[in-house]
Amino acid sequence: MLRRIDRSLLVAALLLVVVGVYTFNQLSTPTVRDYVEVTEYQGERLSSISEFRENQGTRLSSVADFRENSIKGPQTINVTDYRLSITGLVENQTEYTYSEVLEGFTSQEKVVTLNCVEGWSATVLWVGVSIMDLVESAGPSSDAVTVIFHAEDGYTTSLLLEYIEERDLILAYKINGVTLPKENGFPFQLVAESKWGYKWCRWVVELEFSDDTEYEGYWERRGYSDSGDLDEPFVER
Repeated sequence: MLRRIDRSLLVAALLLVVVGVYTFNQLSTPTVRDYVEVTEYQGERLSSISEFRENQGTRLSSVADFRENSIKGPQTINVTDYRLSITGLVENQTEYTYSEVLEGFTSQEKVVTLNCVEGWSATVLWVGVSIMDLVESAGPSSDAVTVIFHAEDGYTTSLLLEYIEERDLILAYKINGVTLPKENGFPFQLVAESKWGYKWCRWVVELEFSDDTEYEGYWERRGYSDSGDLDEPFVER
């Protein structure tokens, strides 16, 4: 009788071990995602971004190589309600949904380094759509010389239209093959090549065409250079 009890206890213990090992493996196995982060592009080493975890829809971790320095913190935008507006000196005021931008325009990719005035930088692969492709149907006026970028948090900055055309600037929706995290400006971040980081507007909601060549955005009104060129001091003297 005692042997039978011992055997029963042994079997039960083995089952507990098997169940425990299985449960541990399930919990410790990383979640399979539908993307693979790009870490190298055409021989160039790219900065990494951290995988973000989700808890009931809330992102818990931050981007590894980018520092949070926005004026009101990361913005949470409901993609269903989101609209990208083309306004100002255009023939036709235009609005796009997020899906219309991604599905209606040709995407392009660029490896570009963002240089922040705080002294840090990050080189990543950006994927986005051409700003000039977006505004083509709106028909910018011949008087329009400046594009003012408006963000969800009220932040603004501007760039000369000539510069945007020459560089074929993009609004990015992916970074290193990953959909833009909200810390980086989801749904769209301006990739302002050869400009200081404060020109890289995040959470873009509006492109306003203007004839004001001296428009000053958030940081420009606080003494930062209006051109934002990397080869010049970012503080005007």
